[in-house]
Order: sequence, then structure tokens, then C-alpha cells
Amino acid sequence: MGVRMLETGARDAGAPMSIRRGVRGGAGRALRRGLAAVGLLAVLAGCENSATAYMIEGNQHALILVREQKFFWDDELRQAMVVSRLPACQKRIRIHPGSATLVEMKIYAAGDGLWALHQGARWYLAGTEECRVQDWDNPGDRPPGALVGSFVLKDGAPAFVPAPAAK
Repeated sequence: MGVRMLETGARDAGAPMSIRRGVRGGAGRALRRGLAAVGLLAVLAGCENSATAYMIEGNQHALILVREQKFFWDDELRQAMVVSRLPACQKRIRIHPGSATLVEMKIYAAGDGLWALHQGARWYLAGTEECRVQDWDNPGDRPPGALVGSFVLKDGAPAFVPAPAAK
């Protein structure tokens, strides 16, 4: 079959054309891919994916607030608490969505291995004995113990800020 193509001259006439098309198509594809990558970066630049931790007893025992924004145009962010007491347990539990701007989450000591978390109008109880988090209907809306610290925006990024020491 290749011999016939040489005899008819079809290969000679078609080769330069297909090579030119390949170069143009390749350059165009590369340009489109580059522009798509820049566009994707612009879309992802507005997204928040962050995690900040309250270390209870070293890095093996912690409460971690995770915030994830799937698309930059979403007003709500998915939020989760990772409750960790390694090597016994570690769980990621989804909590109510948050706003694009972090609403302060205060952490109160509520007993042995138990913490009360307060964000906006919502209360949660987090326990590190079995690594659990649950909604809490706090009657009276009063903290059950001393303030340990808060998850807040610090220099534009979520951070844990310890409460001032009691005097």
C-alpha cells in the first residue's frame, strides 16, 4: 500500500499539508491548554481550603476545624471537625456550613475529654474519648466551662488563638 502511495504521488502532496496542520494544531492545543490552566487557577484562587487546630496534649490529641469551598462563587463553605486522640481514634465529622468569612468558633472546656464549641447561634459538643461531635441545644446559651480559645481569622487565614490566661 505504501508503494502505491509513492507511485501516485499522494504522499508527497499530502505530507507537507499534514505536517503544517500538525504544527498549527499542536501550537493551538498548547495555547488552549495554557489558557485553560490560567482560567482554572483564577477560579480556584477564590476557593478556601483550610484547616486549623487546637492542640490539646501535643499533636496526637486535637480538635481541628476544616473549611472547604468547592467553587469561588459559593457563599457557604463546608465545615468539619476532626476530633483526634491518637492512636485510639480520629474522626472527621461534618458540621453545619459556614459563611465565606469565618465566624468565630469559641472552644470551652466542658469536662474530662469534652469540649463545647460555639459558632454563631450554634453549639456543638466534641468528645475525644470516642472522637465524637454532635449538635448541642444549650439551654440558657451559657458556656459550660472556661474559655480555652477560639478559631478566628488572623491575617486573613483561619487560626486558633488561645484565651488569655486567667489571673
